[in-house]
Amino acid sequence: MDGRAEIDQAETIIGRDMLAGLGRPGGYADQLAKSHFLREKLLVEAIGRLGPSPGSRGLDAGCGIGLPALLLARAVGPSGRVVGLDASEELLDCARRLADRSGLAERLDFRQGDINHPPFEPASFDWLISIDCAGYAPSESPAFLIENLTRLVRPGGWLAVMAWTSQQLLPGHPELEARLNATRAGLAPFRPFDPPSRHFLNGLGWFRQAGLDDARAKTLIGEASSPLSPDLREALLSLFDMRWGRAGSELPEDIRREYEKLVRPDSPGFILDRTDYYAFFTYTLFQGRVPAR
Repeated sequence: MDGRAEIDQAETIIGRDMLAGLGRPGGYADQLAKSHFLREKLLVEAIGRLGPSPGSRGLDAGCGIGLPALLLARAVGPSGRVVGLDASEELLDCARRLADRSGLAERLDFRQGDINHPPFEPASFDWLISIDCAGYAPSESPAFLIENLTRLVRPGGWLAVMAWTSQQLLPGHPELEARLNATRAGLAPFRPFDPPSRHFLNGLGWFRQAGLDDARAKTLIGEASSPLSPDLREALLSLFDMRWGRAGSELPEDIRREYEKLVRPDSPGFILDRTDYYAFFTYTLFQGRVPAR
């Protein structure tokens, strides 16, 4: 594949019925569930690139509500095992319910814990992945965090970290989107004035400092275009709220009104009603292999 994951709701693996009612309406778990329709094909592509072996045992560090873990469980097959680790018991409860609905619960194990102090013995896993977590974790030394996670993987196994890196969601409004992205809310999960060395796109350096072999990077692209299915419209609305829902207080009134006209479904200018709507977003994947002894 060429790194482009065009969205096609008809081919979704994790469907609406499995995701219904997982979290409090409007809460973070609910937003993750709704936005999954945008991310699933891209996640499937990333997992295909990494190639977890059938029968292998892996860790999803910072698993959230368990969506990537479920896709990983499909990849490792009936004799494989995927452990999901997250600090939030609320998100883990959602993950366990999703596992039960999927029929793959016997391949999945969700545990509460901190990725900075993971509760596992060294070399417990054949592979480890962290999506939208380790790359953003508040650590004075991201390379040290990667090194700690590497200890959990057996010699010859692999480690991967993937995170959201960019988006263009408001076609025709580049200045507005740039202003939204420049707010504290739009900058999240990064923090204002963080040292450049802590930015996620320095991942190759972190992997090499952690002693991983064959460190490499790949940026994957997800796309959405009209006509949009109801699930995809809902996913984009949820994404608008996740990215910029709290940016209004940082914007001048005229800019805030311009944004609301584009993202409110009852607005005559609702951007998702456009017959030529097109948007894309990117995830960047870093991977490396633990040296064999």
